[in-house]
Amino acid sequence: MGKDKSLLPFHGKSLVRYQFDRLSEIFGKVFISSKTPKFDFEAPLILDSSEIFAPTPAFLDIFEYFEEFFAIAVDSPFVDGVVIDTLIQAAKDNPKADAIIAKTDFPHPLIGIYRKSILPLIQKAIQNESYKLNAILRQADTKFVVFEEEEKFFNINYPEDFTKAKNML
Repeated sequence: MGKDKSLLPFHGKSLVRYQFDRLSEIFGKVFISSKTPKFDFEAPLILDSSEIFAPTPAFLDIFEYFEEFFAIAVDSPFVDGVVIDTLIQAAKDNPKADAIIAKTDFPHPLIGIYRKSILPLIQKAIQNESYKLNAILRQADTKFVVFEEEEKFFNINYPEDFTKAKNML
């Protein structure tokens, strides 16, 4: 993208604020994982202490606070309550799974529920300087929940994606 996606303007606010506001309507408490407190609104932060720019090391900091958590990337603004409820139900139905992850034609590792039981695999991957969540999920006891609605999982990676996303709501 060439710039910090979380701060891009999206429907009258930053993309991170858009995600925070809508997810706060679904969850009782929403935390933002970030390397710095760079946002123009008050929100609970979990600071990522790693120098690596990948989500995997941030999970170490998140697991210091939670035994399990729902993760969603800031650049996936169309994941709705139905998808989230389906993932939560799958987590209830699979209490021993390390992760419950959304999948369409391919897995979406930053849309799902992670449990602390996956922590040893994350630590080993980081020790080996391998930060790909999909590789960790293949080793873990992962429940993939298949969804047909690809548009709900639209991800903003490039400027043209951002333009398209602004017109999708």
